[in-house]
Formats: sequence, C-alpha cells, structure tokens
Amino acid sequence: MKYLADIGSYFIMLKKVFISPTKRSVMKELIFKEIDDLIINSLGIVSFISFFVGGVIAIQTALNLENPLIPKTLIGFATRQSIILEFAPTFMSIIMAGKVGSFITSSIGSMRVTEQIDALEVMGINPLNYLVFPKIIAMLLYPFVIAIAMFLGIFGGFLASVYGGFASAADFTIGLQDTFYPFHLVYAFIKTFVFALILATVPSWQGYYMKGGSLEVGKASTNSFVWTSVLIILTNYIITQLLLS
Repeated sequence: MKYLADIGSYFIMLKKVFISPTKRSVMKELIFKEIDDLIINSLGIVSFISFFVGGVIAIQTALNLENPLIPKTLIGFATRQSIILEFAPTFMSIIMAGKVGSFITSSIGSMRVTEQIDALEVMGINPLNYLVFPKIIAMLLYPFVIAIAMFLGIFGGFLASVYGGFASAADFTIGLQDTFYPFHLVYAFIKTFVFALILATVPSWQGYYMKGGSLEVGKASTNSFVWTSVLIILTNYIITQLLLS
C-alpha cells in the first residue's frame, strides 16, 4: 500500500506541475539555468565514460574472436550495436540517474528543509511549476547528450581497434555499415526521450515530498537513484518488447 501511495503522489505531482504557470520571463531564466546545470555540466562525464567504454567494448569483442573464419568486421558491427541499442541510451541514463538525479533531489530537498518551498507558496507561486517544469524542458535536450555518447563511444571503439592492432580502419568501417537499420536509432532516441522525463520528474518527486532535516536529504537522494534506475530498467524492457519484438 505504501508503494501505491508513493506512485499516486508522483502522478499528483505531475498534474500540479502544469497548472498555475510561472511568468514567462522568469521561466525563461530558470530553463536556461537548468540546461546549464543538467545538460552542459554533464557533457564532460558523459564524453569521458562513452569514449573509454566504446574502446573496452571493441577490445573485448576482438579478444573473443578466436575463430579465424570470423571476419574482423564483426568488431565494428558489435561495437555499433552495443553502443546504439543499449549502452548510450540505457546505461548512460543509469549513470545520469546518479549525477543528475542526485543533484535534482538534493537541491529541491534542501529547499524543502530550509522552508524555501513554503515561502514560494506564501508568495502565491506554484512551487512545482517553478521548480520541476524547467527541469522537464531542460531534459528535452538530453537526446543530444546521448547522440554525443553514441558518437564518442563508436569513435573510442574505432581508435582502440585500429591502434590496438585488432582490426584495420577499413574493416571497422565496413562493420559499422553492415546491416544497419535506421529504426534502431529511432528506437534508441524514443527510449532516451522517455528516460529524460524519468530523470527530470522522479528525482524532483523524491526531493519535493521528502520530510525531515539535512540527514533525510541524503536518504532522499539514495531513494531517488534507486527509483530512477528501476524505472529506467523496467521502461527499457517494455519499450524493447513493444518496438523490437
């Protein structure tokens, strides 16, 4: 029953986010601030992880090609499929649940502890629209982050394969182009869009409805990561079943 009540409060929060909107001039500034905090500040860690994980995927694939009859082009093919279908959209989103999600929960939770949210209500401002709506709009740019992760992951795999002596540049490139289905990109970005909404709303929900003091802010951040990760994994399974089965 507790979990049902929690889920109910989540949907109630989503409904309240879109009512009593904040003035457009104020909202514009809030959106740009959230883009800087949630998107721009995440590019460094996303680029670093994507590049080296792409290299690791390529190397592990190459090391498992023991049969000489298996073409080296499979390295490029496996790297592309792994990064586009799962690593960039799904596992990068779980990593972002730790970075972005914890930031959102702690920032809103701190405002709850210091009674800043109560002050917004006293001033006649809808705190959910003021705090959560800009985050949702900012996270609509999240697919661009994942596109960068895809590019750098494949580029990292290319460099690891070529300079590691596992495959030639021509073989890796042929593997990248082999049996490419454009719908796989559509599938990946549909997942990414849904994950972006989860990343923006679930941590906000955990931070907004937390109770207690500064110690509970840390607990709320942990709960935020758990809830967000679980929802991303479940959503990934459902979308995969619907679009790829």
